[in-house]
Amino acid sequence: MAQVLLAVLFAALTAYALLGGADFGGGFWDLIAGGGPVAMRRRRLIEHSLGPVWEANHVWLIFAVVLLWSGFPSVFAAVSSTAYIPLTLVGLGIIGRGAGFAFRKVSVEYRLRRLFGATFAFSSVATPFFLGAVAGGIASGRIPPGVARGNLVTSWWNPTSVATGVLTVGVGVYLAAVFLTREASWHDPDLVPALRRSALLAGVAVGVLAAVGLLVVRLDAPRLFDSLFDGPALVFVLVSIVAGVVSLVLLWASRFVAARPAAGLAVASILWGWGVAQYPNLLPGTTVDAAAANSAVVQAVLGVCVVGVLLLVPSLWWLFSIFDADRRGA
Repeated sequence: MAQVLLAVLFAALTAYALLGGADFGGGFWDLIAGGGPVAMRRRRLIEHSLGPVWEANHVWLIFAVVLLWSGFPSVFAAVSSTAYIPLTLVGLGIIGRGAGFAFRKVSVEYRLRRLFGATFAFSSVATPFFLGAVAGGIASGRIPPGVARGNLVTSWWNPTSVATGVLTVGVGVYLAAVFLTREASWHDPDLVPALRRSALLAGVAVGVLAAVGLLVVRLDAPRLFDSLFDGPALVFVLVSIVAGVVSLVLLWASRFVAARPAAGLAVASILWGWGVAQYPNLLPGTTVDAAAANSAVVQAVLGVCVVGVLLLVPSLWWLFSIFDADRRGA
């Protein structure tokens, strides 16, 4: 049961990485859009794409946090107490991002629109960086079991964490560019060529960041590096590379619909490759079975998950379908 719960947890993290990551990436493109009529059209496209669903995407983060808290309480305690600085900044970033996004749409003064727009854009870049930094701290073994037993700074501010944080930002930027290119083909076709070029450049940049990140991990966390290239984890690494290349080829060929799942598979494979490389340890010396709550709690959580998924997935599917049809003018 603990293994099943862990798989559900990673499924929730994957959904958040894909959907929430694309939302954060949209903020980056908003940040560098510049000024002028074309920039305003880009920002309207981003708002049009994110507006209906950006709050719903955070459901997956809440779901993952509750699963970790309920199913693996000792791991939750160790991570939240040692890495509370970046996690607090993540919470503030999500709040600031949401407030900036909402208030910019209703502000009439140019000065306020710029202020709220900058808050939205900056938070969209900072938040995924700190999430990635925490993941890097866990992956490199710098967050030990126990309450606040790790270093409050070096547990998340270290070469592996910084590289992972930057890669997390880059992944969201690439996903957003892929999704926005397709959105532009429905909403503002004149923006498609520029967005397509941006997506290709972002994809190449993420590939470079991934290669540099592996080098950093090799030097800073050799045990993690060896695990990534040994056994089942290597399969996920290879799938991520192949899917990333395929997504770039599809973008080059203007096959925007097919590029979406290819880009998503490349990102998901990175996350699952890390999970497989670290399995069966969640923290140093702490296995899945040792960290899991008692069997009655785990079974109850899984039962609630089944009911929740039966309600949540169709609702989200309907939400996306409604606004997808609206964007296409159906």
